[in-house]
Amino acid sequence: MSVYRKIAEVGSKFISKATLFKYGFNLSPMYRRSTGRIKYVSDDLLDITIKIPISYKNKNYVNSIFGGSMFSAVDPIPMVQLMNLLGDNYIVWDKSAKVRFKKPAKENLYADFQFTKNELDNIKSLIEDQNEMELIKQVHLKNKDRSVTFCEVQKILYISDKKHFKRKKRKK
Repeated sequence: MSVYRKIAEVGSKFISKATLFKYGFNLSPMYRRSTGRIKYVSDDLLDITIKIPISYKNKNYVNSIFGGSMFSAVDPIPMVQLMNLLGDNYIVWDKSAKVRFKKPAKENLYADFQFTKNELDNIKSLIEDQNEMELIKQVHLKNKDRSVTFCEVQKILYISDKKHFKRKKRKK
C-alpha cells in the first residue's frame, strides 16, 4: 500500500474524503510539482476542478504554460477519483493517454473532472458482466470562463473486479 493510500485511510477517519482529496493532492510533492492545484471537490467526489496558474514555475521558452505541466496536473485525477468512487473491490489504473495541444496557454487554465452516478452504475454493471473494461475520459484545459480550450487530454483507464484481476495475474 502506498504512503498516499495509508494517509487517506487514516485521514478519512477524521475528515471528509472530499477535504482529504483536495488537501492531500495539493500538499503532496508529486502533485505540487505539476503546478496544478485542486480548487473544488464535491462532497460525493463526482466533481473536481483544478487550476493551473501561469507562473515562472511553468512558463516555457515562449512564455506559455509548459505542456508537461498541463499534462501532469491532469494525469492522476481521473484514476484516483474513480478509485475512490468505486471502492476497494475494484482495480483502476491508467492505461494510456493522448494529449492534444490546441493553442498556447498564456493565462490560468482550469479543468473539470466529472463522473455521474449513472456512469458509475454502468461501470459496475459492465464489470459484473465482463470482469474488466477500459474507460475513455476526455478532459479539456480551458480558460476561466470555459470558453476557450487550450489542451485536450484523453485518458484510458483500465477497470477490473479485484478478484478477477488477481486470478488473471496468477495465470501469467
